[in-house]
Amino acid sequence: MLSDKLQEALNEQVKLEGDSSQIYLAMASWAELQGFEGIATFMFAQSDEERQHMLKLVKYINQRGGEAVIPAVTKPELDHSSFKTLFEQLFNHEVFVSKSINELVHIALEERDYATHNFLQWYVSEQIEEEATARTILDKINLIGDDKGGLYLFDNDIKGFNQQGANNTAI
Repeated sequence: MLSDKLQEALNEQVKLEGDSSQIYLAMASWAELQGFEGIATFMFAQSDEERQHMLKLVKYINQRGGEAVIPAVTKPELDHSSFKTLFEQLFNHEVFVSKSINELVHIALEERDYATHNFLQWYVSEQIEEEATARTILDKINLIGDDKGGLYLFDNDIKGFNQQGANNTAI
């Protein structure tokens, strides 16, 4: 059985994961409108992944005797001035999500809820991967600079980034 404090914190994470899905979806739509087919494909896939993270939390809360609260959709406020700015926002958001997950782990330990602590370890690992992916992409964008040819190649290569992961991609 989940404590009230932990249930509330997990439900806050449900909202954060849902917001993350919306942020990626907004980024995907912007990229698609700008003609960045590869970036759009990457962002649409990330949006789906974040929604799955949210659903995993919802199911866990309900399975543990809690009540998952499905949050309202929040419209993302993003700076669309460049694809580099977009990915900087993505990286900063992933760092924020990691801090939130770490706080959840802390609460689980305070509440001596070792089942939830164990459940959250998947999210801890996932966030390491998410931050690494965003950092790797930003490094590539910084290498490209203002080179339009490099941007074209980057946009083409990023399509397969979701399947290959940060450590195995050709980007």
